[in-house]
Amino acid sequence: MAQSDRELAMDAVQDSDVREERRPRSELLYGLTDKPPVAESFFVALQHVLAAFVGIITPPLIICSGLGLDATNTSYIISMSLFASGLCTFIQCRKFGPVGSGLLSLQGTSFAFLGPILGVGTTAIQGGSTPQQALALIFGVCFFGSFVEIILSRFLHLMSRIITPVVSGTVVMIIGLGLIKTGVISMAGGPAALARNDGSFGSVQNLALSGLVLLLVVFLTLSRNRFLRMGAIVIGLAVGYVISLILGIVDFSALSQLPPVTLPIPFRFGMRFEIGAFLPFILLYVLTAIETVGDLTATSAVSGEPVQGPVYMRRIKGGVLGDGVNSAIAAVLNTFPNTTFSQNNGVIQMTGVGSRYVGFYVAGIFAVLGLLPIVGGVFQALPQPVLGGATTVMFGSIAVAGLNIVASAHLDRRAMIIVAVSLAMGLGVLYAPEIFADKPPMIKNLFGSSISTGGLTAILLSWLLPHNSARTEEEVEA
Repeated sequence: MAQSDRELAMDAVQDSDVREERRPRSELLYGLTDKPPVAESFFVALQHVLAAFVGIITPPLIICSGLGLDATNTSYIISMSLFASGLCTFIQCRKFGPVGSGLLSLQGTSFAFLGPILGVGTTAIQGGSTPQQALALIFGVCFFGSFVEIILSRFLHLMSRIITPVVSGTVVMIIGLGLIKTGVISMAGGPAALARNDGSFGSVQNLALSGLVLLLVVFLTLSRNRFLRMGAIVIGLAVGYVISLILGIVDFSALSQLPPVTLPIPFRFGMRFEIGAFLPFILLYVLTAIETVGDLTATSAVSGEPVQGPVYMRRIKGGVLGDGVNSAIAAVLNTFPNTTFSQNNGVIQMTGVGSRYVGFYVAGIFAVLGLLPIVGGVFQALPQPVLGGATTVMFGSIAVAGLNIVASAHLDRRAMIIVAVSLAMGLGVLYAPEIFADKPPMIKNLFGSSISTGGLTAILLSWLLPHNSARTEEEVEA
């Protein structure tokens, strides 16, 4: 019996001994350690792939476009994002020693790092670096930043005292609100159209196409059919792609330059490190760890596994450790930080299959797709208005998710002050980034990011503001 299987068997015995709460197994066709037949496993795995695919490829698409990377390198990075997701999903589901949760948990490229990565890359290019040199810096700070999450995985029980729901929810709101600007620019034609200044940016065609995709995604998301809801983004992109082909605005010229197979080349773009560029990523890895705890808790619940007790905490710590290790692996493979995806929890609920062995099939599918550059090339050719129409909805959803986190906490006057000031500071530097134009690079990188500015403000206020300041006059008189 494999080591991970023995550990899971021991976990099951401990679960029975301590009689921890579980969801009724009758809701599941296959539990965590069950092995569904190959055909069923593959079919369920395809649904997980479809639910997570767009979320994995969208961040590299946006980053490569923002940095002005050529089509060949863009396709390569998209391919490596898929390959890394496959490898990292296998690590998370298979569990190697303390690394991994052992749950049916998918790994994919994180949206949380999108803004700071674009900020660091743009600043580097403005300073005279090439896009490839900017990528080396990005991968360097992402690699070393992953050790923040690796270390934090050992101290998860202390994090809730520092990062409260008000703090984490506010930062997630800032992430979503900040990304909306990126989505709207894509709807109008993308950074390239804006830079050309040839009248194509914001054209009627671009706005009509992106608006159609946006409306389609909205209507499908509201559908009562769960398959249509889960596939809303994919369907919206597919319809937009077909219309773009009819309009003749899809450029497939770069596909002929792609090799039939792409093999991973560690450190292909090199790796650089600058402390000023690194600082904003510290907070992001902390928040990613917190997000992973929530996602893994949800996965445990829908898989009929405990959501409290020693087995649960060991899985959570292993999952967050896996996130950190996987983000380091992603940087080595020339792609961006990986995190635990929440999309697959809906698939588990829908299919009734919580078996971690399905994750092995998911990992294999992603890895194979990553080795085929034609997949990355096809998506690299996706017109910006189509991408913008779908991602703007996604970015708005991130902001709403942050709002829900904040609303779940008790909103007294102290909490409202923390949210108000943090939003003002974070979005303020997003709206007026020129205030740091003449500042040293370290200050520019740290406070030029809306996430780091807003997040640091929220943490400091949560730490410094006295709790009794929220008491009402009636409470004081009583």
